[in-house]
Amino acid sequence: MVKFDRLMFMNMKKIIVALICMFFVSIGFAQSVSQKLQKAWELFENDSQLKHAISSLYIIDANTEEVVFDKNSQIGLAPASTQKIITAATAFELLGKDFNFNTKIGYNGKIIDDTLKGDLIIKGSSDPTLGSWRYKNSIRENCLSIISGILTENKIKVITGDIFIDESSFETQTVPDGWIWQDLGNYYGAGSSALSWNENQYDLILKSGNKVGDNTKIVETIPELDVFSMINEIKSGPKGSGDNAYIYLAPYTVNGLLKGTIPAGEDAFKISGSFAYSSGQFYKELINKFQNVGITVNGKLNSTLYLIANEETTAKDFKYLNSIKSPSLDSIIYWFLKKSINLYGEALIKTFAFEKKGFGSSDGGVKIVKDFWKQKGIDDDELNISDGSGLSPQNRVTTHAQVQILKYAKSKDWFPYFYDGLPDYNGMKMKSGTIRDVKGFSGYHKAKDGKEYVFSFLVNNYNGRTSGVVSKMYKVLDELK
Repeated sequence: MVKFDRLMFMNMKKIIVALICMFFVSIGFAQSVSQKLQKAWELFENDSQLKHAISSLYIIDANTEEVVFDKNSQIGLAPASTQKIITAATAFELLGKDFNFNTKIGYNGKIIDDTLKGDLIIKGSSDPTLGSWRYKNSIRENCLSIISGILTENKIKVITGDIFIDESSFETQTVPDGWIWQDLGNYYGAGSSALSWNENQYDLILKSGNKVGDNTKIVETIPELDVFSMINEIKSGPKGSGDNAYIYLAPYTVNGLLKGTIPAGEDAFKISGSFAYSSGQFYKELINKFQNVGITVNGKLNSTLYLIANEETTAKDFKYLNSIKSPSLDSIIYWFLKKSINLYGEALIKTFAFEKKGFGSSDGGVKIVKDFWKQKGIDDDELNISDGSGLSPQNRVTTHAQVQILKYAKSKDWFPYFYDGLPDYNGMKMKSGTIRDVKGFSGYHKAKDGKEYVFSFLVNNYNGRTSGVVSKMYKVLDELK
């Protein structure tokens, strides 16, 4: 009996020693990862390209939530498009993955025989996918056919009144405060309105000269624009120099300016711009569709915006006919994150306000985002934001807040859809962000040993080429592999 007890004691002792060893090996490994990160960080910070920059990196263990590395995690920095993870996670929580935008089709007046004695009314819902080429059911031709089909179903061949675009549920300011002039006329600077169309984007086709410094010529726009008047100062640059051209065009304006360069020797070089007034472009294409199918419109384009400009009442009687439903939110978020579509972020921000308060505005949506995450334990001063996309250089977000939101997302049933939308960079699932002298990466990584990490890495005010900073950021993040 004594011998048995002694044997049992010896075995227990071996087990305890083994467990203690495993514990310290685990601690030692965790320390080694942190130490490797610290060495990599020191090399990164001391690089000449970061001489005048400020950087922040925050990493936690995805399972234990222990901090693996922390440098400046409470300093608010411009996040660029990494801010989209905040908008996306908020959208899943507030709207739900099955949420749809609905653009309503209706009328006022009466339908008598084949004639609508009144206005056809299109009530915008800030759907950023209406007319988008990314979804089979949302392409321009399909949307236009749905509307003409609704009229055909109701035997309407003549509209005596106007095509009225009801924009009353959303603010008339299409771009948030803080966006810069150089961005506004370009496709990535497309603002969100009650009725967006074709992602509020068009292609401008240019022909360059054969020599550097030659003038360029405008060939066409795709689609053909409702209103288009540009002063073209784009010159021919060196062959292979790429797109260095910018479109300067403010919302609701007619005349714009083209500056910069495109490569010499190009017959059909494409740059992309944003509509000054998306409802006007939508109206032009809808009228063309009606003409093709034999529907006559006696009136003109009218909208809430026009009524406001003329100090008239914006209220309109509305009799519902049907609606155009957007793809579900999970599909929208996929493209929002994967292709970093700023328009989607601004539409979502305004929709938060519309769904919660009955009126869509950027400021209202921003407040809802900050309040929501404050309820989840994130100091609202860590989310000093002014838009939903991260395009504004005025945004300031901490890496701590971004990691907390990424960690929160990991615990939700919608996480697979969120995760699927994150691009793959450097062998990691992470959202990137880039504006002038700002670069960021925020996301997840599973190491070879099975450990999982959640991280956010922001750099502001670096000098030199962005590609150089990116490669140096990758070297730091490689320590997680």
